[in-house]
Amino acid sequence: MAGSVILVDDDAAVREALSQTLMLADLHPRTAGSFIVAKDMIDAEFDGVILSDIRMPGKDGFALLEYVRSVDADLPVILLTGEGDIPMALRSVAAGAFDFLEKPCATKDLLDVIHKALRTRALVLENRRLKRQLEKGDAAARLLLGQSALANELRARVRSVARTSAEVLVTGAPGTGTSKVAEVIHLLSGVATRSFLKLSAALATPETLQTAFEDARGGTLFLDEIAALTPAAQFALLHLLEGNRGTRVIAGTYRDLAAEAEAGRFNHDLFYKLDLMRVRIPALKDRREDIPALFRHFVAQACEQAALPLPDITPEVISRLMAQDWPGNARSLMNAAMRFAMGLPEAEDVQDMGLVEQLANVERSLLIEALRREGGNATDAARRLKLPRKTFYDKLSRHRIRADMFR
Repeated sequence: MAGSVILVDDDAAVREALSQTLMLADLHPRTAGSFIVAKDMIDAEFDGVILSDIRMPGKDGFALLEYVRSVDADLPVILLTGEGDIPMALRSVAAGAFDFLEKPCATKDLLDVIHKALRTRALVLENRRLKRQLEKGDAAARLLLGQSALANELRARVRSVARTSAEVLVTGAPGTGTSKVAEVIHLLSGVATRSFLKLSAALATPETLQTAFEDARGGTLFLDEIAALTPAAQFALLHLLEGNRGTRVIAGTYRDLAAEAEAGRFNHDLFYKLDLMRVRIPALKDRREDIPALFRHFVAQACEQAALPLPDITPEVISRLMAQDWPGNARSLMNAAMRFAMGLPEAEDVQDMGLVEQLANVERSLLIEALRREGGNATDAARRLKLPRKTFYDKLSRHRIRADMFR
């Protein structure tokens, strides 16, 4: 969460006073009364800063500073020293503290240092994110295919929301791929190395939501088809979001969530909480120019997974694809690509086939699968299907399948 501050002081009154000061400045403090409590809040993906008193019972502020630097040497730690304790202040800077302040300090001085530390932290995390992108490639360009204006806008929007830690609502018609877009947002975010957990909202209960938040702590929790949450689960999710400490939530839906809220089927407060940043996935019929590239990608993917030779995709095939509306969007196109890779007819053509033709297509797919599993060895493939070799070769000839294509 932007503006996060871990505030560590053993004096409860001081913690309360500083916490109120930070909240009035639109910062988000998390308080701890000791080293033991504070260290469990700290990890290398924390996007805020740490403000700690030096003198505390048990392990003091220097011990906390040493621990923080062992976790992430670039995580800013601001230490609070007693009035006139200059040697202690100099020691804190030498030990790697971002800055030090004397208590009591002016509110402006405190906030100036904290904001400076937050800007520094944001820059460090952004540089790390960019470095990961260079090392792994841009996940948006790699996984969200298409060259249309709408595809470019989608990738730009995904990159933009990935830089924040706010909740995201991903919308789109069935089959557009809300789950994939959510994963790309995670991969481009500052917590890409942490867990990405998926949970079907239809199966969620207050208890499973609580467990999911804990399991995804420090990473991303994706709630698939958020409109299917029960009223009890909606209230539980709202409560978890309001007290959220370190779990980013991305929700996906193909329904009009605003209309669901207006009709009383979805909690208004939860809708506004989730709709902070929205990503809309365009339907395939609105970006037909992307169909050829997507289909070729899906065919290549299917052939690689099934160890099949890459078939020729003729202009006639592309023309037929682009003439369709694809109400099932990318999922339907992927299914069509898998059938094409296997040499099976298009789904609508099956309805016009008789039993003999349909059985022939099933037989062809079984022959191909057996050859694939046996690496093109016809003898072993025939044995797998429990067919005499001559019968097996006759069937290969009838279906125009060559065993050497699978070696």
